[in-house]
Amino acid sequence: MKQKRTLSGKIVAYPHVLWSVLFIMLPLLFVLYFAFTTPDGAFTFDNIIALGNHKATFALSVSLSLLATVFCFLLGYPLAYFMAQASPKKQKLLMTLLMLPMWTNLLIRTYSMMALMDDAGLINSLLSALHLNTIRMIGTKGAVVFGMAYDFFPYMVLPLYTTISKIDKSVLEAASDLGASPAGVMTKVVLPLSSSGIISGVTMVFVPSISTFYISQKLGGGTFDLLGDAIERQFQNVNTYNVGAAISLVMMILVLLSLWVMNRFTDSDEGGTQA
Repeated sequence: MKQKRTLSGKIVAYPHVLWSVLFIMLPLLFVLYFAFTTPDGAFTFDNIIALGNHKATFALSVSLSLLATVFCFLLGYPLAYFMAQASPKKQKLLMTLLMLPMWTNLLIRTYSMMALMDDAGLINSLLSALHLNTIRMIGTKGAVVFGMAYDFFPYMVLPLYTTISKIDKSVLEAASDLGASPAGVMTKVVLPLSSSGIISGVTMVFVPSISTFYISQKLGGGTFDLLGDAIERQFQNVNTYNVGAAISLVMMILVLLSLWVMNRFTDSDEGGTQA
């Protein structure tokens, strides 16, 4: 009986393993191969050396992604805390409102932001109607950061809400009974106990932000490049295909490091909580 269960488990796992090999492992190996070869297939480090020409792009991508992540955290943590403290009925309503924009495709959401922030968009039309100076938003870094924060905001709130809602309310009551102020309860009890959710939320916002290219193209107006834009441009030219693979390799390393940090600290925090 046990052998039959083991055999059936392996059979069920085969499609997942095949999918992972075909659509995860093989593409990663292809990127690794092209990153260290010339268009003729010869081994070289020139593609890695050529990354020095994209230092400004790397720095800009990381800085804008960090700004979007911080913005999401500053807005998302109070919302997650409020949701965790609300009644079950309000929690469902707030969760629905939070996830409602995610039901719309990313492209449509980005175009809707363009309609709002364009020079002749809704915001500037309203300012003109009020006889106020219009604001140029499309083509600025602020518009890109706002677009990242808007699109990935739920990824910050959901892990925070899940973690905060699991905190035993008797712990908060005990802290208050021992003389802690509301600010002290928040900084010395709630924040440390929700650190795993903070790390998960930060990772889930930072990783897609640093790899995005459509948001920067539309809201940035093509005035500057991020990593996703640089990769797309390199892959459009056969002669620079390998450089694009090298940039992709560095991005994959950044993503893997972020995931490693998230898993390491989340596991340690959960272990400490259980102990």
